[in-house]
Amino acid sequence: MRRRDVIALLGAAAAWPCVAARAQDRTRHIGVLLPAAAADSRFQTFLGAFLEELTRFGWIDGRNVRLDTRFTSANAAEIRRHAAELVALAPDVIVAHGDSTVGPLLQATRAVPVVFPVVADPVGAGYVESLARPGGNATGFLSFEYSLGAKWLELLKEISPNMTRVAVLRDPALAAGTGQFGVIQAMGQALKVEVNPVSMRDAAEIERAVAAFARSPDGALIVTASGLANIHRDLIVTLAGRHKLPAVYYERFFAVAGGLISYGPDYIHQFRRAAGYVDRILRGEKPADLPVQAPTKYELVINQKTAKALGIAIPPTLLARADEVIE
Repeated sequence: MRRRDVIALLGAAAAWPCVAARAQDRTRHIGVLLPAAAADSRFQTFLGAFLEELTRFGWIDGRNVRLDTRFTSANAAEIRRHAAELVALAPDVIVAHGDSTVGPLLQATRAVPVVFPVVADPVGAGYVESLARPGGNATGFLSFEYSLGAKWLELLKEISPNMTRVAVLRDPALAAGTGQFGVIQAMGQALKVEVNPVSMRDAAEIERAVAAFARSPDGALIVTASGLANIHRDLIVTLAGRHKLPAVYYERFFAVAGGLISYGPDYIHQFRRAAGYVDRILRGEKPADLPVQAPTKYELVINQKTAKALGIAIPPTLLARADEVIE
């Protein structure tokens, strides 16, 4: 846990007696659906941040609120089963991460409130009527804004000025993946960089496509946000290293796993914000009236160890802008 999170937790613990007294007396029920194994340290961190933030609003697990958490794999049938189980428990609200869980939940219920800390395009997916007025039983927070795609390409050009080609790894089934690719393609034209789409349907396809792309010089990779990118994280990071390709990723945990650079929303912060929406719903507000919000906190992470292995000298100006440098 980061130092600032520890400090925040200690502060919250000191305030528990007074904030708990303000919480409603009846024990409330929160469901949580996460697309990961129970031992996944990344999602355990997200869940911990969510619970910590709930305490600030007076909701303490085991005292005046009860959590039912379901961890699930990327298997669609398993996700639907867990979604149905949670809905059958009739919780006051369900927290769900990403399209792979939110979609099945909203197929199972249009009555139980759903809060998503991270979703790419809730309007395009049909989860909400509009960002300002969701109108149904779901609301939450965007995982990114499409303009982020242009920033990824700019970062690659900054660390690899000779780059003339980029492969964009994406999930072709996601409308958001198409939107991200469009922004990157437009920026590629401005920077005179050839942009090539690579589908991430399975590991074999990723390995073949990256190997073929790497046969020509001056290439780099952009990994866009999707559940498939999470599943194939280690493979993608390994391939980038094997083929000496500079790569930019959308989230910190890729850089921690050995990726060169990441730039994107702070998901821990997103889960903390989701706790605020859960609090408001538990106190009587409707998801339909709570606008879907864009990220407000982004983080730039650079893995210097990987840069050295690739023979890349990260510009000092970029290092100075980084929120975290992994040595």
